[in-house]
Amino acid sequence: MKLQFSLAACLIACLEGCTTQPPPPAPAPGSDRDEHGCIASAGYSWCTNTNHCERPWELAQKNGLDKSREAFNEFCKNSSAKQ
Repeated sequence: MKLQFSLAACLIACLEGCTTQPPPPAPAPGSDRDEHGCIASAGYSWCTNTNHCERPWELAQKNGLDKSREAFNEFCKNSSAKQ
């Protein structure tokens, strides 16, 4: 009787594993583009001032800005900022 119960429990456990749904696939790398085509997972954000997708730390180095999100936002929202 114990053997039959063990076999039944094992069969139920095996079948239960077959009925669970697999997790959804992970998004493809680079598939997180915004409305401008900037890939956030690669560090890019849209800059209205340069009219390009920019990485904040690269833009800061190129333009002598503070390497902060605030400095990036200030530079990129103002179309009359010096480049």
